Amino acid sequence: MTHREVLEALSGIMLGMFVSILATSVVSSSLPKIIADLGGTQAAFTWVVTATLLTTAISTPIWGKLSDLVNRKTLIQVALVISVVSSAAAGFSESTEMLIACRAVQGVGAGGLMALGSVLIADIISPRERGRYMGLLGSVMAVGMVGGPLLGGIITDSFGWEWNFFVGLPFAIAAIVVLQRTLHLPPVVERRVRIDYLGIMLISTGVALLLLWVTFAGNNFDWVSWQSAAMVGGAVLALGLVVVVEARFPEPLIPLVLFKNRTVVLSVVASIAVGIGMFGSAVFLSQYMQISRGMSPTQSGLMTTPMVVGIFLSSTLSGQLISRYGRYRGYMIAGSILLAAGLGLMGTIDSHTSLVLIGVYLAVLGIGLGMLQQNLVLAVQNTLPVRDIGSGTSLVAFFRTLGGTMGVSVLGAALTLRVTDEMRTGLADLGIEAPGIASGSLPDVHTLSGPVRELVESAYAAGIAEVFLIGVPFALVSVVCVFLLREVPLGARSGIEQRLAEEVRRLDDDAPAQGAR
Repeated sequence: MTHREVLEALSGIMLGMFVSILATSVVSSSLPKIIADLGGTQAAFTWVVTATLLTTAISTPIWGKLSDLVNRKTLIQVALVISVVSSAAAGFSESTEMLIACRAVQGVGAGGLMALGSVLIADIISPRERGRYMGLLGSVMAVGMVGGPLLGGIITDSFGWEWNFFVGLPFAIAAIVVLQRTLHLPPVVERRVRIDYLGIMLISTGVALLLLWVTFAGNNFDWVSWQSAAMVGGAVLALGLVVVVEARFPEPLIPLVLFKNRTVVLSVVASIAVGIGMFGSAVFLSQYMQISRGMSPTQSGLMTTPMVVGIFLSSTLSGQLISRYGRYRGYMIAGSILLAAGLGLMGTIDSHTSLVLIGVYLAVLGIGLGMLQQNLVLAVQNTLPVRDIGSGTSLVAFFRTLGGTMGVSVLGAALTLRVTDEMRTGLADLGIEAPGIASGSLPDVHTLSGPVRELVESAYAAGIAEVFLIGVPFALVSVVCVFLLREVPLGARSGIEQRLAEEVRRLDDDAPAQGAR
C-alpha cells in the first residue's frame, strides 16, 4: 500500500479507536458529580468504571479470536454500534444500577474497538514502519484522553452530565462511513468457524467472581469468611477449567501455545502494571481534584493535560526512533522505570501539594506509559505468526484491561477503607457527629462547613496517595519483565503481505500434487 492508501485506511481505524477512548474518558471528570446526583456510594463509583473494564477485558479475547476467523471490517463496525448505542442508553440512567448495566454493555463494544484497531493496524503496516504512524495514533489518543474529560466537564457544567453519553454518536457514524469507504481487506478464506462458548463462559465467571470478591469483601462480609472462600474457590475452579478446555478445543479462545512464546508471557505480565497505571490514575485523579481540591469537572479535566501530553510526546518520538533504527527494547525499559517513578511521586501528594508539582508528576507518569503501552503490543505482534496476530494482540489487551479492572477494584476498596477510617477518626477528634460523611457516599465538599470540609479533603488526599503507592510494586514487576525481553529484529512485511505470501506458498505446495493426479 502507498503512504496515501495507508493514511486513508488508517483514518477510519483511528476514528473507531477515538470513539472507544472518548466514550470512556468523557465521563471520567464528571463521575463524582454523576454518582452524587444519583445517590451512589464509593462502591458504585468504582463499579461504574469496573463494569466497563470487566466486560472490555472479557470480550477482548473473543473479538481477537473472531478477527482470526471472520471479516475484521464488519467486526469493527459492529463494535462501534454496540459501544455508541449502549452509551446513549446510559444517558437516560435514573439510578447507579442502570448506569452500571449500560456501561457494562458499552465495555463489550469497547473491547472490540481496542482489539480490532490494533489488529487492523498490524494488517496494513509492517512492524518496522509502524513507528512512522505512531504520531497519528498518539494524537488520536491524546485528543481522546485530554479532550474527553475536558469536553465532559464543559458539558456537565453547561448542559448536565446526561449529555456526556450522547457526544460519541456523530463520531461513531463518521467512523462507520469512513471504514466502509477506505478500508479494503482481502477476502477471508472460508472455513468452518467454531466458537469456544464454554471458554467464554468460564473466563467470564472466573474474572467476575474475583472482582465481586474484591469489591464486597471488607464491607459486606469479612475478608476471611465462607463468602470469600466460596468466591475465590469458584474463581480458581473456573479459571483452572479454562486451561483444560482451551487445551482441547480446536479453536480455543486463548490458544495456550501463545504462552510458549517468551515475549508474549513477559509482555502480558508487564501489561497488567500498565493497566493499573493507566486506568487507576485516570479514575482516582478526578476524585482527588474535585473532592480534595474543590475543582469543577472542567478544571479536573484540564489537570489531566500533563499526563496526556507526556503520553503523546513519548509515544510519537519513540515510535519515530524505532522506525529509524529498528530497536525498541531500550525505550520500553525507560518507560517502565518512569512508570514506577511516576506512581511513586503521585504517592507523595496531599491536599495542599502544589498543582505545578502534581503536573510534573503526571507528566513523568504519562511519558512512561507512552513509551511502554504501544511497544508491548508491537513486540508481541513482531514475534507471532500472522495466523495468531489477532489472538496475541487481544491477549495483551485483555491482561492490560484485566489489570486495570482488578486494580481499580482493589484500589477502590483500599480507598474506601482508608477514607472511612480517616473521617471517623477525624470526626471523633472534632467532637462532631456526622455519620453520613463517613458512610461511604461521595460528599459534595462545597456544601460542607470549614472543619468538616478540611477533614474530607485531607482524608481523600491521603487515601488517593495510598492508591498510587499500591501501584508501585506492580510497576516494578513490569521493569523486571521488560529487562528480560529479548529484542527481535522488526519485520518489514504487513499482516496482509504475510497472509498473501502464505497463500502463495500453499498454492505452490499444492501444484505438484495436482499435477501428479
